[in-house]
Amino acid sequence: MADTQQVDAQQVDAATEKADAKAERTVAKLAGRIGAFAKAHGGAEGQVAYLGERGARIVLVGEDGEWGDIVARSVEIARKAVEKAGITVHEDFDGEFAAKVRTGPYEWSRMAGLQLGGKSNT
Repeated sequence: MADTQQVDAQQVDAATEKADAKAERTVAKLAGRIGAFAKAHGGAEGQVAYLGERGARIVLVGEDGEWGDIVARSVEIARKAVEKAGITVHEDFDGEFAAKVRTGPYEWSRMAGLQLGGKSNT
């Protein structure tokens, strides 16, 4: 019986190492995408938002006002990715940070177009 428990512990350790390696690759990939966005937009700031079981959303706002987002499997992975990318991270999407976002006609028609007499969302 002792041998069986030892094998099970080794299998668990191997599975944990494999999962950790996969998470690190994911973090590196996300950090690369964040870095590319920052480079293309003169720098960037971000905010990590919990999405529930789906993971976390990393909202990015470039220095030029352009914005985008990336979804990560978990808040932990998202936080590690923004840290690795070296961008400023805000706790909330409000105030001066939200004011940096530049929206155009597309966003207005999709988010509030009907209420403001714009084009239909269909």
